[in-house]
Amino acid sequence: MDKPRDTFILVRGQYDQHGEKVSPAVPAFLPPLPKDAPANRLGLAKWLVDPSNPLTSRVVVNRYWQTFFGTGIVKTVEDFGSQGELPSHPDLLDWLAVEFREKGWDVKAIVRLIVTSATYRQSSGASQELLAKDPENRLLARGPRYRLPAEVVRDQALAISGLLDPRIGGPSVFPYQPAGLWEELMARSDGDQFTAQKYVQSHGADLYRRSMYTFWKRTSPPPSRSAFDAPDRETCTVRRGRTNTPLQALVLMNDPTYVEAARKIAERMITEAGASAVPEDRIAFGFRLATARKPTPEESAVLKKIYDAQIAKYRSDADAATKLLAVGESPRDSKLDAADLAAWTTVASTILNLDETITKG
Repeated sequence: MDKPRDTFILVRGQYDQHGEKVSPAVPAFLPPLPKDAPANRLGLAKWLVDPSNPLTSRVVVNRYWQTFFGTGIVKTVEDFGSQGELPSHPDLLDWLAVEFREKGWDVKAIVRLIVTSATYRQSSGASQELLAKDPENRLLARGPRYRLPAEVVRDQALAISGLLDPRIGGPSVFPYQPAGLWEELMARSDGDQFTAQKYVQSHGADLYRRSMYTFWKRTSPPPSRSAFDAPDRETCTVRRGRTNTPLQALVLMNDPTYVEAARKIAERMITEAGASAVPEDRIAFGFRLATARKPTPEESAVLKKIYDAQIAKYRSDADAATKLLAVGESPRDSKLDAADLAAWTTVASTILNLDETITKG
């Protein structure tokens, strides 16, 4: 606007109760806006990245560090003030912040710097003595190990199965969700309805888009995401909690997304492990897809035992096999024997449930 409108403090937040007139500025306890900067959003942007302001780059690199190590150099990534924790490695934080700023705020460069460092590339294995001395790995004596975020758990399962749709951008999508959940939570006693009252599931490729594209209603967040500690988005959250509950295992075993992903992984185990593959080869193929390593002989034997039990079950109960293979909208490979595919689906589901599959490290 050529002439910006007047802005007032609203008394008790009421739009028609104007209080003191105010103008654009930054908090008085922080450095002022640059002298040549206009008092608008452009001026604020210049102020944020001004060399005299060290906070922006420190906060940003600390959040990237949290992304890769599970915990920031300053653990309280949401609070760099007097109530926050002191950095575990202050010199490292200073150096990363300056490096980020002097390299032109290049995100790819700072990410590459962190993930190619000797500190990040350490093994996550640790002795009992070291775990007792440094249970949270604040001293960085081992590689990071932590449960994947909720969105990544889902995206990983879809990627392993070959279902993930990698398209970038576009409208939000509506993946699988328990029927009637929105209706139960959104209905009002007086009969009126809020917007987005009815959940209309997506179909086709939209079902398998990355989790970041899921339509999110704050009063009814996706339950499978909530089970893995995804924030409800009522407030901004930069440091998520991590829990380990039986509900997470139940989601991985029963949610249509993961049952369908297990079926598609099973199809890959049968068709891509080799024409003459024995069960152990198929197990090794699926295990490596999920964990990036081959199973030990003991692990392979356990999974082979599961397969033997399941193939016997589904040979004697064709209806159960058909019911399992019908979960999800993606078509199953009709060329494959139903009982055999159902048995391998159970093995694949077991692999998806491994701690190692959903844990980074």
